[in-house]
Amino acid sequence: MAVPKKKTSKSRKNMRRAHDFLTTPSLSICPQCKAAKLPHRACLTCGTYKGKEVSTLTVAQA
Repeated sequence: MAVPKKKTSKSRKNMRRAHDFLTTPSLSICPQCKAAKLPHRACLTCGTYKGKEVSTLTVAQA
């Protein structure tokens, strides 16, 4: 059975976990209503995508 010879230091343990973090979603601006939206998706406030009306239902602002 393999057993480590030395204790893993806090620094080495944290370096191993350096890529395990959450990233914030990137946002783009809707050209019609200037609201923040996720890229490559229809705008939630005005319902347009690439300048065309794709959705008549809009999400109510809470």
